Amino acid sequence: MANVQYYDVILKPVVTEKSMAAMGEKKYTFLVHPEANKTMIKEAVEKMFEGAKVAKVNTMNQEGKNKRRGAVVGKTAKTKKAIVQLTEDSADIEIFSGL
Repeated sequence: MANVQYYDVILKPVVTEKSMAAMGEKKYTFLVHPEANKTMIKEAVEKMFEGAKVAKVNTMNQEGKNKRRGAVVGKTAKTKKAIVQLTEDSADIEIFSGL
């Protein structure tokens, strides 16, 4: 695996109705590096967001969709999504506070 630093693990937050509803239970959804494992995701969240303590991490690999343009057929890039559950006594993640 390539040398992935903690600031390269989390790519961007996922902002959907379902992910916003889960924030009430302190569950936050992120798009993450495809080669990142659960331990790397946990460390990245705890280092990037001060006061956040991770209880557990669930990950999902999503295959690329088939796309077609005329006779040419291809696929979009694979993605990996992580749902991070924080502990009850941890601080909330600030990037979601204004949404």
